[in-house]
Amino acid sequence: MKKFVNDPENFVPDFMAGIAAANPDLLEAIPEHQLIKRRNVDASKVAIVQGSGSGHEPAHVMAVGPGMLTAACQGPVFAAPPVDACYETIKSVATDAGVLVLVNNYQGDRMAWDMATELAEAEGIKVKQFHINDDVAVQDSLYTVGRRGVAGNFFVMKACGAASENGASLDEVLAIAEKVNNNVRSMGVALTSCIPPAKGDPIFEIGDDEMEVGVGIHGEPGRERAKITSADEITKSLYEAVQTDLPFESGDRVALMINGLGGTPPAELYVIYNKAAQLAAETGLTVARNYVGEYCTSLEMAGASLTMLKLDDELEKLLAAPAETATRIF
Repeated sequence: MKKFVNDPENFVPDFMAGIAAANPDLLEAIPEHQLIKRRNVDASKVAIVQGSGSGHEPAHVMAVGPGMLTAACQGPVFAAPPVDACYETIKSVATDAGVLVLVNNYQGDRMAWDMATELAEAEGIKVKQFHINDDVAVQDSLYTVGRRGVAGNFFVMKACGAASENGASLDEVLAIAEKVNNNVRSMGVALTSCIPPAKGDPIFEIGDDEMEVGVGIHGEPGRERAKITSADEITKSLYEAVQTDLPFESGDRVALMINGLGGTPPAELYVIYNKAAQLAAETGLTVARNYVGEYCTSLEMAGASLTMLKLDDELEKLLAAPAETATRIF
C-alpha cells in the first residue's frame, strides 16, 4: 500500500483538519464528532445535513457550504458515522426553520441517523429525514435493503441547498428531495479495487482483464463480473441501464453526470461523456446541464458511474443557483 497516510487510524481526522485549515472563513470543524459545518448559519433557513462513511470525497464534508449542505459528519472509511456524531451534527446547525437529514440508503447510515433524529426530536428540534436510492444496478446489496444511494445524491444536495437558500420551508425542501430522487438514476462500473488505509489491502480481487458492472461505492458486487471491452461499449451498457429504468423518454431535458470513482483520469471521463451525450441525442434527450468529474468516489478505485436526472423548470433553476464549497463553486 502506497498512500499519503500518517497513522491509518487517524486518516479521517487528518484529512478533515486539512479541509477546515484550507477554508477558515467558510468552514468550522468539530473534531470530537468528525463533523464540518458552515461558519455562518442563517437561523431563518432550513439546515441540510448529511453524513456517511469516509472514502467518498468530495461527498460529504467537502460539499458543505452556501447553496449546498449546512453540515456533514464522517464515519471511518466505508463505515457509518456513530449516532452521537449524527446527533451533534443535527444539533450544531438546528435552526428555527428546521433540519432536513439526507441519508444515502445504507443500513448502517439509516440506523445511525434514525437514532440521531429521534434524539433531536426529543430535544424539541424540528427535523425530518429523507432516504436517497438512485442506483439501478441491484435491488439489494451487502449494505442495503432496496437500492443504494450513490452519485445521484449530489443532485439532491444541490437542489435542496438551493431551495433552502431561497427561503423554502422544511416541507418544501423535503418535497424537492423527493422530486429529485424520483427522477434520478445511476449505474457504475469498476476496473480495479481500492485499498482502505486501515485495512492495507484491496477490498476485493478482480482480474486485469475484468470489470465489475454495477459495482457499489463500497466495492459491493454489481450485476455481473465481465471482460473489459471498449469505452463506448461500457458507456452504452451504463446508459441503457439508466435510461430504461425511469424511463427517460424522447423530449426530456436532463442533467447528465459522469462521475469518477477516484482513480480514473479526467480524460477518460470525457471519453465516456462523449459517448453518453451521443446516446442521449439518439434517444431524443436534451442534455441541459452536464457534470464531469469526481462527486462520489471510492478511494482510488478506477471506474466511473453515469447518472441522469430528468429536469423541469424548477429543478433547472435550482441546479443553476450559485453554491460554494471547500472543493469548488458549483
